[in-house]
Amino acid sequence: MYRFNVPDMTCQHCVMTITKTVKAQDPKAEVDIDLPAHVVKVESSLPAEQFRREIEEAGYTPTLQG
Repeated sequence: MYRFNVPDMTCQHCVMTITKTVKAQDPKAEVDIDLPAHVVKVESSLPAEQFRREIEEAGYTPTLQG
């Protein structure tokens, strides 16, 4: 599981946008978002860098943790 810190994710619209972005890359990915903690967890067989790049292209500043 990949864990990203996304400090500029601030509302439900951000949650929906990031979820759609992840699912566009891997429709089978499991996405768990903790909005108050600004954490996005992604379970997928695709590389973490692919999700980081796509979330960034959606307008956010994700940092891979761990």
